[in-house]
Amino acid sequence: MARVKPKRHGIVTDMTAMCDVAFLLLTFFILTTQFKKPDVEQIQPPSSISEKLLPDASLMTVDVTPEGKFYFEPVENASERIKILNAMGKKYGVSFTDEEKSAFTRISSVGVPISQLKSFLDLSEDEQKNYKSPVGVPLGDTKKELIDWIEQSLLVNNQYKLAIKGDVNTKYPRMKNLFEGLRDIDLLTFWLITSQETKPEQ
Repeated sequence: MARVKPKRHGIVTDMTAMCDVAFLLLTFFILTTQFKKPDVEQIQPPSSISEKLLPDASLMTVDVTPEGKFYFEPVENASERIKILNAMGKKYGVSFTDEEKSAFTRISSVGVPISQLKSFLDLSEDEQKNYKSPVGVPLGDTKKELIDWIEQSLLVNNQYKLAIKGDVNTKYPRMKNLFEGLRDIDLLTFWLITSQETKPEQ
């Protein structure tokens, strides 16, 4: 006799729950991811094998371009940024409007002398992003505005940390000026940002 084959039934898998979980995870990572700020100018830091991570919060950064220009990135906290701006304005005799203070909370970095900062803050956000300062924040034997930015930041909050990102082609005298300025305000602990280098095999 011919054998009766059982009828096959198709298997239906409900993917609704899996899609829900996938979209929840995707939404979570999008909302919690901290995107890296674009550099104002192209900076290629020297390499090292150090694996120490920068602190996540209360971090101010000094960027040094290959030509030796300095940029100062204040901390993220908006209210404390305004206090720092007010302190610098008082020190250099420059007053800022509420609109300029609001603009200061949104910029990624300071790259102009304090005397030109009002004009820079009055630019549109696109113009600010595309602006390349010919001099950066002054730091020399007589003008030490960069050190003043750091010092006034520490007076607002002495828990701030400093990281320095210099280019591999930056001339040593420019870095020496920076280190000596930090020594003058007794800031002897800071991070040097480097690119990751592969450890040599033992």
